[in-house]
Amino acid sequence: MTVEQLQHLELTYAPPYGSAKDVINQAAFVANNIIKGDATAIHYDEIDNLTEDQILLDVRNPGELESVGYLEGAINIPVDQLRHRMSELPKDKEIVIYCQVGLRGNVAYRQLVNNGYKARNLIGGYRTYKFAKA
Repeated sequence: MTVEQLQHLELTYAPPYGSAKDVINQAAFVANNIIKGDATAIHYDEIDNLTEDQILLDVRNPGELESVGYLEGAINIPVDQLRHRMSELPKDKEIVIYCQVGLRGNVAYRQLVNNGYKARNLIGGYRTYKFAKA
């Protein structure tokens, strides 16, 4: 099955218990955007080699940072505050975004790119980075 087919895969839908699109569909949408070049991503093994022209942005809630950890040097702006706090980020640097697993990072990526920022989203989020480095 292709990524494009996964986007349209019909899975069981029970409105009181789940969303209209399954996590499989959502993952396929993100993968297809990367394949088509509509989104740019960064992998966990590139994080330790960021340059001065890149800034880490953690879009998780502060409680998550305290409970599971964070990447050293990251700026924390929760995704639900990003629209109002976007001006805190420089437009002359690439913003490397991460959340816990990637979904909120993708939302933040879209917001930043639509407002003229150069950005990349960490595939798999902090969880993948932490697991790979353990």
